[in-house]
Amino acid sequence: MRFIPVLIFLIILGGCSKSINKILKKPDPEYKLRIAEQYFVKKQYNKAQVLFEDVMPYYKTRPEFSDLYYKYAYCAYYQADYMNAENLFKSFLEIFPNSPRSEEIDYMRAYSYYKQSPKPELDQTNTIKAIGMMQTFINTHPGSARNKEASAIIDICRSKLETKDYKSAQLYYDMGQFRAAGVAFAALLNSFPESAMGDEYKLMIIKSYYRYAELSVEEKKPERFEHVIDECQDFVDRFPESKLRKDAEDYLNLSQSQIKKLSNEQVKTPA
Repeated sequence: MRFIPVLIFLIILGGCSKSINKILKKPDPEYKLRIAEQYFVKKQYNKAQVLFEDVMPYYKTRPEFSDLYYKYAYCAYYQADYMNAENLFKSFLEIFPNSPRSEEIDYMRAYSYYKQSPKPELDQTNTIKAIGMMQTFINTHPGSARNKEASAIIDICRSKLETKDYKSAQLYYDMGQFRAAGVAFAALLNSFPESAMGDEYKLMIIKSYYRYAELSVEEKKPERFEHVIDECQDFVDRFPESKLRKDAEDYLNLSQSQIKKLSNEQVKTPA
């Protein structure tokens, strides 16, 4: 009995395929287009897509082609086939550059890249493309009502890139690769100088270089603790009101004490 629902599903699926195949065999493209439009309105985009594609050659030189291609592109988008949708939106702009729908399609092309943006841990190529294309949209359509949303999407994408870089820098720190962590957190702060977490990134730079200095060979320690002191002083200059200022000052005092201790040891060492 438990296999009945699957069987019913397969029968329905087979029936749908037969229904589409029966329509495809009809010689009348106007009939096929009419049925495709009905499927599109009913949000049965997979069926509409098949029929739109079938009648394209007939309508390619006719006035209806623009609307047909518009809906065909959206069939891919609504089925979450964002890579294909982006290509179709791009083609629409190339085929119909003067369409009154150009602004909408230009936005949807950029939005399709955004929809392909993965979670921060993965490759962010599409996220970067989405930022570039949304910014291009804003520049190309300065008066568009969509610009507010485009700007918000840019912020979301940049936040995702920031999260990815933060996790990479933190991983270096957690693995004990302190010099690499210091470099990575510095790059993170330079890439996102207005971040609300700027002072936290700066403190991680200090902590990373302090640990790096601690673990260095004796002759390298003074120079590397001096570097930590420079970073601490820069922290105070950049984030004077930060709640983390005391932590930075603690590392400054610790570094100064370490340098003093090393200097005293050198004095005690017999020639």
